[in-house]
Amino acid sequence: MQDKFFGSKLNSILLLILIILVSGAIYIMLQNKETYLNVFKKQTLVENVIDKTQEPMQNKDGISGNKDDLISFSILPYTKVHGILSYRGVIKGGYFFEGNIGINILNLNKKVLKTSNAVAKTDWMTSEPVNFEGNIDFTPLPKGPAYFEIKNDNPSDNRSLDKSVLIPIVIE
Repeated sequence: MQDKFFGSKLNSILLLILIILVSGAIYIMLQNKETYLNVFKKQTLVENVIDKTQEPMQNKDGISGNKDDLISFSILPYTKVHGILSYRGVIKGGYFFEGNIGINILNLNKKVLKTSNAVAKTDWMTSEPVNFEGNIDFTPLPKGPAYFEIKNDNPSDNRSLDKSVLIPIVIE
């Protein structure tokens, strides 16, 4: 008789607690649904970008420079950026040296506001597409229109070998 009492009563209590916890979590998520939806959208975009088999970027409006070298990128043209931003992309080989690729943030006059780099996540010694990723902090930069520049790491200093892709962004 005692086993039936503990099993039945305990199971009922645990089920009730579980229902209350799940209901509470759903309520909190619905109250902050904008935050959860934005996180989901960004994560999905980043996951899609890193896949080399995906279709190339179809809409390259606004992108300039060697834009055909850029296969995919997690920051789309005219994206509003702020804080510390993680990004991922795929670009044709020939941009990397020792696994690094140059990243610059430029103002509208194409003067450098910030210099950084990203790192290859796949074999970088190839002419085939290479996955890369990095982080950049926009916090100290002036707000307004700017460019995200992906630039080949050119240790030779031979300017004729320079190539880059410019993506317009808006710093908030």
